[in-house]
Formats: sequence, C-alpha cells, structure tokens
Amino acid sequence: MKITYDSEVDVMRIIFNYSPIEESDEEILGFIVDYDKEGNIVGLEILDASKQIDNPRLVEYSIPK
Repeated sequence: MKITYDSEVDVMRIIFNYSPIEESDEEILGFIVDYDKEGNIVGLEILDASKQIDNPRLVEYSIPK
C-alpha cells in the first residue's frame, strides 16, 4: 500500500495494489474509488483532503499485537 498527498492540488491518494485501473467512480462527493477489471478496489482519491482530514501530511501506521 502507498499513500501520497499533493498539497498543490490538495489530493490524497491511497493505492492498495498496482493493478491497472479499469473504472473510477465518485460514489461519495469528494472520494474517487478506482476499480480493476474484476471490480476490486485498487485505489482511493480524497479530493480537498485538507478539508476532510485533520492533517493530511501525518500518517499513523499500527499493527495490533
């Protein structure tokens, strides 16, 4: 998984896997979901990320014990 944030356009992109994108839908305003040819989610874009997330530059990662 890879997370990027572009402050110039205020978009956060979360890539779950690198399968080719077949289709993209903005199912919820401001959130674009990318699908592969089998319909699996491969990525998510959050538009106007600084308005949706407290600090889009801060990412926490935890693994439960």
